[in-house]
Amino acid sequence: MDGVSVFSDHICELGEGPSYDPATHTLFWFDIVNGKLVEKPLDGALKVHDLGVMASAIAVIDDKRQLIATETGLQVRDVATGRLTLHTPIEADDPLTRSNDSRVHPCGALWTGTMGKGEEKGAGSIYWFFKGELRRLFSGITVSNSICFSGDGTIAYYTDTATGLLMRVACDPATGLPTGEAKVFVDHRASKGYVDGSVVDRDGVLWNAVWGGKAVKAYAPDGTLLREIAMPVTQPSCPAFVGAKADRLAVTSAWKGKDEKQRKLDPQAGMTFLLDIPVKGRFEPRVLIA
Repeated sequence: MDGVSVFSDHICELGEGPSYDPATHTLFWFDIVNGKLVEKPLDGALKVHDLGVMASAIAVIDDKRQLIATETGLQVRDVATGRLTLHTPIEADDPLTRSNDSRVHPCGALWTGTMGKGEEKGAGSIYWFFKGELRRLFSGITVSNSICFSGDGTIAYYTDTATGLLMRVACDPATGLPTGEAKVFVDHRASKGYVDGSVVDRDGVLWNAVWGGKAVKAYAPDGTLLREIAMPVTQPSCPAFVGAKADRLAVTSAWKGKDEKQRKLDPQAGMTFLLDIPVKGRFEPRVLIA
């Protein structure tokens, strides 16, 4: 497809949570259900790390440490050794749930979501974590997704994928906490596929991966659909800005839920792609854990 190429042909059952570290020019992402962390420099060799736990999102703490959202909570990863240390338990006593979509607010706070491992209705939540403090923001979530923020930190977006509604809520830019009631930003219920992961660029345009819709969609700050980019896989899952200028998009995908016949019809499912289209992206902030 025009403007879409394979960044990595490593196939993940559930590729998710891509995050680019500009200090090392490296993209990190996860195969959630198989407990794998994948890393690949833009011009380097791929590495796959066995975490031994389901994990779904990563953020940079400093040059030596990363924060990873896992099925037991937020864990600090030593970059040099790969060792994980539990920092803040989240639903650690509930074996039925796991982490899902997460992203760092411009102030350094983390919004992190959970969900049932079997997508049980209403089993998940979305939490706020900042400097060691944890609060539950939204409960009764079936599939937490699309967590992202405007560049100035005044707006947060999120969805419960099961609802088909992408939500928008005002935020305190200093803390990342909601300051108002959430309102519908995009009603996707009449469209093909489901709202999955999203990022917001410097112009306030929200880029969303449409699970089951074989597309990435871009929405203006007022919710107007600006463009739709066709993807070579049925289940694109989440985008991330990459490159020295954050001017390209990487998009993960998945084959989860497909039988052998369906996988043959979707042979690149689970690969990670590069969209060589002009975007005014921005780098992820570092997360403040204390």
